[in-house]
Amino acid sequence: MSKVYIFEHPLIQHKTALIRDKSTTVKDFRELVKEISMLMGYEFTRDLPLEEVEIETPLARTKVKMLTKMDIAIVPILRAGLGMVDGILALVPNAKVGHIGLYRDPDTLKPVEYYCKLPSDIDKRHVFLLDPMLATGGSAVAAIDFIKERGGVNISFVCIIAAPEGIEKLNAAHPDVDVFIAARDSHLNDHKYIVPGLGDAGDRLYGTK
Repeated sequence: MSKVYIFEHPLIQHKTALIRDKSTTVKDFRELVKEISMLMGYEFTRDLPLEEVEIETPLARTKVKMLTKMDIAIVPILRAGLGMVDGILALVPNAKVGHIGLYRDPDTLKPVEYYCKLPSDIDKRHVFLLDPMLATGGSAVAAIDFIKERGGVNISFVCIIAAPEGIEKLNAAHPDVDVFIAARDSHLNDHKYIVPGLGDAGDRLYGTK
């Protein structure tokens, strides 16, 4: 089974509390999501491989540890996932960025792909799939399906708030995908919103209804 990592860092928890507040403005919400994503990126990149290399300081030659070639891809699920991209790119600016667009069919309630553009070498990269919310898990499962169909094999899912139902569904469908979250909430309501959650992340990021 995949591993679920909940980040308890005080700054992550504090900023997550702020984006839950319904009085937080669009500007502040957007900035906070970026900051949370960067802090989470610091945590989920702690196991990136290092190699020993020799450099020359102003005083002497020495051996230091540096990252090996970083074959990373960041893939936001449109549209809310876009809010997390810049924070992570601030840490790994050389990462390639793909995009997956999904919408929910009003009759079947199942996710339907309308856009998918991934790096051509996705099979060689560690893919971090981004979406602020993991509610039912349908979009996350479908997006991972699309990545795997195009050759992706090393995939992690990163979100800010997750419902137990979404975690369970993702684990069942893709037990090889680790999940990184800032908060695990109580449940989904009858409208499939996370409770207590923060409402619709896309609407709050972009000021839409």
